[in-house]
Amino acid sequence: MNKNKTKDLRRSRRRTGIRKRVMGTPTRPRLSVYRSLNHMYAQIVDDLQGVTLVSASTRDKTISVDASGNSKAAEAIGQAIAERAKAKGITSVVFDRGGFLYHGRIKALADAARKGGLEF
Repeated sequence: MNKNKTKDLRRSRRRTGIRKRVMGTPTRPRLSVYRSLNHMYAQIVDDLQGVTLVSASTRDKTISVDASGNSKAAEAIGQAIAERAKAKGITSVVFDRGGFLYHGRIKALADAARKGGLEF
């Protein structure tokens, strides 16, 4: 089997296991993270209503980063999502790492969101 297909399949299985346990509610929505080679995306979701409450990504024009695929960019996204969440009155979230390992850019985003005032 192709190496990339294997990696995608393993990530998909991890993501499915995480999504069985993690669910966003109106009082404690889910902070979902996606990491591609060049960009980072984060959104806060209320799963009961199926609504995205807040989002941020390295593709946003309002967030300025030098390089979009590194840890500094992930920190900027974490800070931005925390600020936007606080503006909407969200203080507590459930973290959904999306099947990615809690390491590197995912960890940097989570730590920056915690510094910004979100409670996991």
